[in-house]
Amino acid sequence: MAESEDDAPDEFQDLFSSPDRDFLINNNGDQVKVDTLKHKKLGLYFSASWCPPCQRFTPALVEVYNELAPKGDFEVVFISADENDATFMEYFSQMPWLAIPFSDSEARNRLDELFEVEGIPNLVLLDETGEVVTDSGVDVIREYGVEGYPFTLAKIQELKDLEEEAKRNQSLKSLLLSPSRDFVISSHGNKIAVSELEGKMVGLYFSSSSYERCTEFTSRLVEFYDKLKADGESFEIVMIPLDEEEESFKKGLESMPWLSLPFEDKNCGKLIRYFEVLTLPRLVIIDENGKTLHSSVVEAVEEHGAIAYPFSPEKFAELSEIEKAKAASQTLESLLVSGDQDFVIRKDGTKVLVSELVGKNILLYFSGGWCAACHVFHPKLIEAYHEIKEKEEEFEVIFISSDHDQASFDESFAVMPWLAIPYGDPRKSYLSRKFRVYEVPMLVAIGPNGQTITKDARFLINYHGARTYPFTEERIKEVQEEEDEAAKGWPEKLDHEKHKHEISLTVRMIYYCDVCDDEGRKWSYCCEKCDFDMHPKCALMAD
Repeated sequence: MAESEDDAPDEFQDLFSSPDRDFLINNNGDQVKVDTLKHKKLGLYFSASWCPPCQRFTPALVEVYNELAPKGDFEVVFISADENDATFMEYFSQMPWLAIPFSDSEARNRLDELFEVEGIPNLVLLDETGEVVTDSGVDVIREYGVEGYPFTLAKIQELKDLEEEAKRNQSLKSLLLSPSRDFVISSHGNKIAVSELEGKMVGLYFSSSSYERCTEFTSRLVEFYDKLKADGESFEIVMIPLDEEEESFKKGLESMPWLSLPFEDKNCGKLIRYFEVLTLPRLVIIDENGKTLHSSVVEAVEEHGAIAYPFSPEKFAELSEIEKAKAASQTLESLLVSGDQDFVIRKDGTKVLVSELVGKNILLYFSGGWCAACHVFHPKLIEAYHEIKEKEEEFEVIFISSDHDQASFDESFAVMPWLAIPYGDPRKSYLSRKFRVYEVPMLVAIGPNGQTITKDARFLINYHGARTYPFTEERIKEVQEEEDEAAKGWPEKLDHEKHKHEISLTVRMIYYCDVCDDEGRKWSYCCEKCDFDMHPKCALMAD
């Protein structure tokens, strides 16, 4: 941005001022001259109160800012995308830094354009001369916090090099200790020295008690832990808590038999980055020498319980053979029958025995009324369901609900033309573990022999509608060949009166035609400059 340090004041003046304003504001309304930013490192924080990711990130930035404030050489300027002054001021009241006045929308829009802000939260970091250090400040703050200061590429590389060195010299102490703490805590709040865990196999359990998936796994993990303790195994678990509220952390820990890092301990964030934790729950196994034995054993514990211990390569080879044998013997009844629960239900509550569905093609539909993606997918599945049913009676869909209560389940099921497992049925948890359902919607295809055909039937319905039924590899290949054959006679490029640029025949996953508004799949006449799509039927339609 700036060419020299002497130019910086003018550059900052132009950047943050307007013809009738040479000041910024703090959250009590006081004016602060723009030229006070001279020779400071800056963070330009593009954010808004209506944005949930912004609300989650702002406290982390506040913490870093407050730690750096005594240095006097770092400032943050808030550029709001709020919709009115009232929401701006309410949000800004949480921030200890400066802001462009909400009334100066021209300046805010100019900064958006200058720094090409396409999404929020966005944090652009500038050095003392006004040069952009990084436009990925949100990631830098999340990953490194105040340790990343002054946030230069050299500093970040230095931290990465230190992390690589730490991995080479990893020990239990290097993972769990901090300069101010040499202990973990028990469920009763007692301090346990990390040194007491050395020589044991330790599971690092990344979890949040507010996350349903973690809650479900925790109950399974308690069984696993208690069994190992009863067998006298030298094994311990240390929870890495990711709760946002201390009360929920304390309540969750009270019900757990293992140890934990303290709430909001800074090592939690470091360990998330160190082990590249992207999803929860996660259970990392550290061996008796403090080295990482396995990066995640959640699925092994869910599927096999204590049999999975001690997580050695030989043990996983044994488990793989067990899983292959289970898959080979799988039937619809082995999936859907559990004790007296040998039925599914219609919307009117009447029961349909699982035995009556044997020999049919079945789709297991994991979904929930709270899920926006489910609402988008649902009409497509209904359309495909009716299309398949018209040609094939030996077909059915079974709804497996992730709704939070009976009323929500009833509301979801009311608009479905197929069957369901009753709300609260324990088979739901088993099937979610069995098919590793980490998000919804998910659609699993089961063949007439009860074997799993694919867990990606949602993708197939989205992409091809009912055409790939019964979702076998052979049928998918046939459909792809049919689509490729149909496109052979189409021109590769077109000039069309509906668009100002030349459009090219392009493979697209799913899109909406900008001419007819219908959904398109596979082939589109596309202008990448304008993000414009035209369905071949529209592009090739005779005048």
